[in-house]
Amino acid sequence: MTDPIVTFKFLSEPGDVNFGGKVHGGAVMKWIDQAAYTCAVNWSSEYCVTVYVGGIRFLNPIHIGDIVEVRARIIYTGRTSMHIAVDIKAINPRTKVETKTTHCVIVFAAVDDNGKTVPVPVWTPETDEEKKLQAYALKLSELRKEINEATLGQF
Repeated sequence: MTDPIVTFKFLSEPGDVNFGGKVHGGAVMKWIDQAAYTCAVNWSSEYCVTVYVGGIRFLNPIHIGDIVEVRARIIYTGRTSMHIAVDIKAINPRTKVETKTTHCVIVFAAVDDNGKTVPVPVWTPETDEEKKLQAYALKLSELRKEINEATLGQF
């Protein structure tokens, strides 16, 4: 079975900096998208498109020169979609102190060459942590439905 987790590690670079001297949020969002897309494609073996990105939480800054770890993992699969939790941490290379910096959930759908959704392999949680993550994904999905219904016609 394909691994439901993808991890990227790299150094943050001066080109990632914002005006405040920390890594720019746009760079972090790019890393989230890249890792989550890789996780979705790896799991489904299909081309995937972003359906939803939500609840990006910037918890702590990433400093230039930190080792950045971006971890994307499947936390729920629907018929054609994959919910992927992405967590980012910064590791100071000198002190080895690890700091959680960012979290979000991103949803991808697998599509064929004509852009039609196609089924994805079922992910089944096995550990207690995985079961909690699946419940979290389902709760977020319900909340999105409620928000969509509440704002229907507003935009």
